[in-house]
Amino acid sequence: MKKSIAVLGLGKYGCSVAESLYNIGEDVLVADKNEQIIRDMSSKVTSAICCNLENEDEVMSLGLQNMDIVITGMGGNIAASIMVVSISKEKGVRTVIAKASSPRMAKILERVGADKIINPEQEGGIRSARILASQSIHDYYELDEDLCMVELQPRPSWIGKSLMELNVRQKYNMNVAAIKEKGENWGYVSPTKKLTEKNLLMVIIDKKDISKWK
Repeated sequence: MKKSIAVLGLGKYGCSVAESLYNIGEDVLVADKNEQIIRDMSSKVTSAICCNLENEDEVMSLGLQNMDIVITGMGGNIAASIMVVSISKEKGVRTVIAKASSPRMAKILERVGADKIINPEQEGGIRSARILASQSIHDYYELDEDLCMVELQPRPSWIGKSLMELNVRQKYNMNVAAIKEKGENWGYVSPTKKLTEKNLLMVIIDKKDISKWK
C-alpha cells in the first residue's frame, strides 16, 4: 500500500529523498520557498508546492494531516524546522523525521515532537560503509531502528529464476519492493519474471541480516 509522504525543504538531501521515494512508488508531496527548485521537482514527485515554511498559515495549508510521514530537510533553518515538526504533530502525523545540523538543534526538535532525528553526514558514512562492505549492495537507506532498504544485485544462483521460485520472503526474510535493469527506471515486480544479470532489486530487509550479503 502506498504511503503519503511530505518532504519539506529541498536542499540536496530533501531532493534526493523525495525523488527516491517517488521512484519506488510512494505518493510524495514536496514544498520549498524556492520557485526554481519547485519547478525542477514538479515532474519528479506527485505534487510540488511553493511555500514559505516559516509561515504558519502556509504550512497549515499543506494538508499535513493527510500524510503518513513528514520529513523536514532544513538542517540550517531551525525556525522552519520547529514550525513544521510542531504543526505535523498537532495534525496527528504518526511519523515526523527531522534533519538536524547540530546536537543542540536535534534536542530542540525532539522536544517539539520529532520522532526521529537524522544527520545525513553521519549516516552517509554508515551508508557508504554498508555499500563498500558488500559486492551485492549498490545502495543503502535506513528506514528505522530495525529495517533498511537496499538496492541489491541478485546472487548468481538466482539468475534465471523468478521471485516465486526463489521464495525470498520466506528463505531470506526480505520483501522485494521494485525491480529494474541497470540504467533504467524502477518498476513493478512480477513474481513470475525470470531474473537476469542486469537486474537490480529494491528490497526491505532487517538490519541484522545485512551481514549475510557481504
